[in-house]
Amino acid sequence: MPARNRWRPLFFRGVDLVSGNCLRLLQSGTEFFPALIAAIDAAQHEVHLETYIFNTDPSAEAVQAALIRAAQRGVRVRLLIDGVGSRQLPTAWRDALSAAGVRVLVYRPIIAGWLSNPRNLRRLHRKLAVIDARIAVIGGMNLIDDFEPVRFAQPRLDFSVEVQGPLLARIHASVRHLWQLVALTQLRTGEQAHWAEPSWPTDGHVRAAFVVRDNFAHRREIERAYLAALALARDEIILASAYFLPGHRFRQLLRRAAARGVRVQLLVQGHTDHPFYQSASRALYRDLLAAGVEIYEYRASELHAKAAVIDRHWATVGSSNLDPFSLLVAREANIVVEDAGFASTLEQRLQQAIGQAIPLDAADWQRRPRLQRMLSWLAYGLIRLMVGIAGFGRWA
Repeated sequence: MPARNRWRPLFFRGVDLVSGNCLRLLQSGTEFFPALIAAIDAAQHEVHLETYIFNTDPSAEAVQAALIRAAQRGVRVRLLIDGVGSRQLPTAWRDALSAAGVRVLVYRPIIAGWLSNPRNLRRLHRKLAVIDARIAVIGGMNLIDDFEPVRFAQPRLDFSVEVQGPLLARIHASVRHLWQLVALTQLRTGEQAHWAEPSWPTDGHVRAAFVVRDNFAHRREIERAYLAALALARDEIILASAYFLPGHRFRQLLRRAAARGVRVQLLVQGHTDHPFYQSASRALYRDLLAAGVEIYEYRASELHAKAAVIDRHWATVGSSNLDPFSLLVAREANIVVEDAGFASTLEQRLQQAIGQAIPLDAADWQRRPRLQRMLSWLAYGLIRLMVGIAGFGRWA
């Protein structure tokens, strides 16, 4: 079966491919920030930016300055930040943006006692910019410098995708809908009008889909796209996930793929900002390694990527980790791509990272001290319990 026909079952329930796009892969802040700032500086009508973290560092400050410049020359600028991820954004920064004319909304602002309410775990985890409804930047990168808050010798490993083409119609509709929804819930009047009409060049050739996870009509689409791709894999699966804690069905498909001769490579964090979460993830490694899945811990810097390549033809880059909070709770956005050229570029970048990572040995993992195994399974069980109590959905 031709590769294109084989992948068509992946795109269902509205997650279908759109042809004619131009895509550019952006790795880490050295490529992401210049591309984002250049697009904002070229904006003539509208800039819409969503982020989980808006940090206070030189890289983020450069984006803030570009937003202010755009607003001062008459561009409509909208900034949507998360109430938890950007809770430390200084009032002075927000005031400077507002004074220049930037409209700022906070997704689910935190309130006293927010940690005691599991519903407050529903966060805006999308990282997405749309400029003039002609160009979008989507991926896993927050507005934070590659070397913050921990300085490694190499920059944080993460990816975004610059998109031009007819897919902008769906991306723009999504950001417009979310902005209007947040404005409505916060009784912000006057935020409904004055949106640009999507337009794009017509010389693209890449087929891609814009896939979101929300709490309404698209609750499982990112997860389903992954599961369908894993089931169809014939030769190779490469997964990079900053936080790896998928459900039983996902892990079963990885084991089945390895059993039928597919090479499965999993790139995970070596250094972590959440040791408890990493301990829970490590509870899963023993069975995966025994099934033939290759697992690599990336320690050259912080791994923050959420990306995959399957059979050198199917690829995804986005904000969604392979864990219950991304797959069941947060608002996420991924690009799914059916294109050998794009998949090849992403695979090359991921293989470079795998070459720098530490491979885990199946025999050594079988001999892990019992106390370490018990602590990992305790952490895993507590996360399962928390997900179950919160009632976010089925995760096993």
